[in-house]
Amino acid sequence: MGALSKNISAVEPSQTLAIDSTAKALRAEGKDVIGFGAGEPDFDTPENVKEAACRAIAQGYTRYTPPAGDIKLREAVAAKCLRDNGLSYSPEQIVISCGAKHALYNAVMVLCNPGDEVVIISPYWVTYPAQVIMAGATPVYVGTGPENGYRLDAARLRKAVTPRTKAIILNSPSNPTGWVASDAELTEIAEIVLERQLYVVADEIYEKIIYPPAAHRSIASLGEDIKERTVVINGVSKSHAMTGWRIGWLAAPPDVAKLSSRLQSHCTSNPTSIAQAAAIEALNGDQGFTAMMTGRFLDRRDYLLRRLNAMPGVSCYVPQGTFYAFPEIAGTGIGSDAFASELLEKALVAVVPGRAFGRDSAIRLSFATSMDNIRNGMDRIERFLKERA
Repeated sequence: MGALSKNISAVEPSQTLAIDSTAKALRAEGKDVIGFGAGEPDFDTPENVKEAACRAIAQGYTRYTPPAGDIKLREAVAAKCLRDNGLSYSPEQIVISCGAKHALYNAVMVLCNPGDEVVIISPYWVTYPAQVIMAGATPVYVGTGPENGYRLDAARLRKAVTPRTKAIILNSPSNPTGWVASDAELTEIAEIVLERQLYVVADEIYEKIIYPPAAHRSIASLGEDIKERTVVINGVSKSHAMTGWRIGWLAAPPDVAKLSSRLQSHCTSNPTSIAQAAAIEALNGDQGFTAMMTGRFLDRRDYLLRRLNAMPGVSCYVPQGTFYAFPEIAGTGIGSDAFASELLEKALVAVVPGRAFGRDSAIRLSFATSMDNIRNGMDRIERFLKERA
């Protein structure tokens, strides 16, 4: 028998999902584990959204939709892009997928050929390099750091671009750092993309989870020329607490959207019809839930930061968006893998090692959990560090 796929074999399992699975397994054994690993809101999906799904079932909306998604949902996404981002798309330029991760996969597979390079801003979400490798392309990293708020150095970005570069992946607000790209940074990225005729894959899944004075702007809104080189990735998972519903999308130039739909038609066909009906209500209905949830996240963020920055050997940049903190732990003298492993074993607290995101001197904590869990977790981490000192 021949060897299995080299591309897939080269991909490491998702560390975020692995940590979450381990925490759940320990809880099943009766252990009191506090999990800061999962990247999902702890709020329930809004009632009006759940009711829309129930109506869809009752009305027999349980069959195939077009592979690219129900036209009503694509129209709702197009209206959302215009309303929130100033971006005009036709429904034919939108492909509804089984979550934003699936939309990202479609984009990378359609854009890349074997031997291409894709520039990824580091620290990065764990899935970006994995999907680039699965497409037969090579990830190239441009590092940023907390010393200047993870700001992107345009000169370093320009230096990373070679004749083999096909695209830049931009995640703002950023998982794991919470960095939000400024207009100046977006303009610099756009200039490089246009100069070298690249694409930018703009993952904007956290655009609604953002804290004043930061503001989200889509790079595609800078002008029609950059919009024609941008694939926007988004979804309802984070904004409407719908992670399990698996609805995301891409909005793209017509040729990219057409091939993405073709690819999806042979992989998954359409996302679940019932979840699509729920997503229509999420986008068209009252948006007060998202504002309420983000306000609660802000309170948790501020408390978490006060506790982390008071701990010995720990310092944390103030995330401008998302529900993650990415504290530096180099001062503790422990690498991120050992830190996470010891913390789970000795304190029953689950965090994700920063190495999974390209920075071994940090760990990622999700504050999309209750304030009681955050307080208890911070107490445990504080005791853990004092006992190691």
